[in-house]
Parts: sequence; C-alpha cells; structure tokens
Amino acid sequence: MPNIKSVVKDVKKSRANRLRNISTKSAIKTLVKKAKAALDAGDAQAAPVAVKAALSVIDKAVERGIIHKNAGARRKSRLMRRASREATGQ
Repeated sequence: MPNIKSVVKDVKKSRANRLRNISTKSAIKTLVKKAKAALDAGDAQAAPVAVKAALSVIDKAVERGIIHKNAGARRKSRLMRRASREATGQ
C-alpha cells in the first residue's frame, strides 16, 4: 500500500474505474450477443431495438474512453453489416 495520500486516492480511483470499465465491457458483449441472436432468429420487431441498444452502449463506452474509438467503430460496423445482411435476406 502506498504511503503518499494522493497515491492512495489514485489507487482507490483506479479500482473504481476498473470495475466500471469491466461492467461496461460486459454490457457491450451481452447486448451485442442479444442483437446477434435477435437477427439470427429473424425477429423483425426485436432485432432493430436490440441493435440500437448495442450501438448506444458501444458509443457511450467510446465516449468515456473505455474502449478505443476504432474498436468501437469496428464492433458497430460488424453488427450493422450483419443487420444489413439479415434485412436483405442473404
């Protein structure tokens, strides 16, 4: 454990941020998985809602610096490409 008061505070802050980041990353994975499942099932009503929710969480994570902007763009692109394929029936 550090001796300096400001470093102790930094450690506490880092631990809190780490938990928040892990939670957000988990939410991204869960929502993307749900969106993919809805697309695969061909559910015309649930799929757009699930995709929109996943895209929103990805955007928020990028905005907060939890994931890199290119990683967010890649995830969104893959999800939208899959949604587009399902919409056109390929």
